[in-house]
Amino acid sequence: MRSVPAVALLIALSALAGGWSWAATAPPAAVPPPPAATSPAPAGGTSSADNEAAARHAKRTACINQARAKKLVGANKTAYIKGCIGTP
Repeated sequence: MRSVPAVALLIALSALAGGWSWAATAPPAAVPPPPAATSPAPAGGTSSADNEAAARHAKRTACINQARAKKLVGANKTAYIKGCIGTP
């Protein structure tokens, strides 16, 4: 029964500190509505280099997936991917 005095002390201290005074608390203020959902403008715009890199990545990913579907491995897979991408 050690916990009974500890709980009583906790309740007494909480009441003094105002921790459990639910009746004395004011209702929360009205929450302002969230700002309108707008997409942020790109900082400086997208360059053609970014678009080219994204296109190369998409093409490489597609070629890798095709090689996987054909179940190519090793040198055959590498050669297929390079030929598919168009890398010399």
